[in-house]
Amino acid sequence: MLGVTPLPQPPKKPQVGDKQDKSQDVQAMFASIAPTYDLLNRTLSMGVDRLWRREAVALAVAHDPARILDVATGTADFAIELKQAAPQAQVVGSDFVPEMLEIGREKVKGKGLDIRLEQGDALKLPYPDASFDAVTCSFGFRNFADYAQGLAEMWRVLKPGGRVVILEFPPPRKDPFGLAFRFYFQQVLPRIGGVVSGNKEAYTYLPESTLAFPPPERLAGLMRATGFRTRYKLLTFGIAAIHVGDKR
Repeated sequence: MLGVTPLPQPPKKPQVGDKQDKSQDVQAMFASIAPTYDLLNRTLSMGVDRLWRREAVALAVAHDPARILDVATGTADFAIELKQAAPQAQVVGSDFVPEMLEIGREKVKGKGLDIRLEQGDALKLPYPDASFDAVTCSFGFRNFADYAQGLAEMWRVLKPGGRVVILEFPPPRKDPFGLAFRFYFQQVLPRIGGVVSGNKEAYTYLPESTLAFPPPERLAGLMRATGFRTRYKLLTFGIAAIHVGDKR
């Protein structure tokens, strides 16, 4: 395992909606599953997450940004794709889980890419105002303890004319496909994730956090309230969604 210090006991499962404790609990949870995080993402999504990321990356780099910040970068999958799609851009990945960043640094080094990976809190980003042309967040936004504050920080560090791209799991819809996916999410995924990672609670949190996440139109409303000009697109029958926010 790459730079992972075993936790003395399993982390407490994050309580969705509990802002006081959520950040600390999410940090401990992701530290515990860091070594198996990438493998499980590929397995549990059957590889479809790669297609989602590609589409989100294309939207993020459409205006040839010179500096890109990937918030909640995790093990840097999205930051790597951003750099490969826009090699001329400076790409910075920020995350508050050191164990995830350590794995990300090994991946970046192995690919010979120039990407800065730094520890930072998405609700208090350690960057000056108007310092990035694009800000992205891939499957990390739902873990924020305060969505409005997270959007406000993205707005703050984004230059006028810049773009935010958020790729996330919305709550499954109530049509037949959505109900089938909800069953998979709640009954099958935690068991597979628990066997592979040794932490079933982490993969129980994933469906719980998704069900508690704002539906796409509500998230778009939060982005508009922050000041963004916003649009979104549902992917793969609504399993995932891309929200784009342009700073006027």
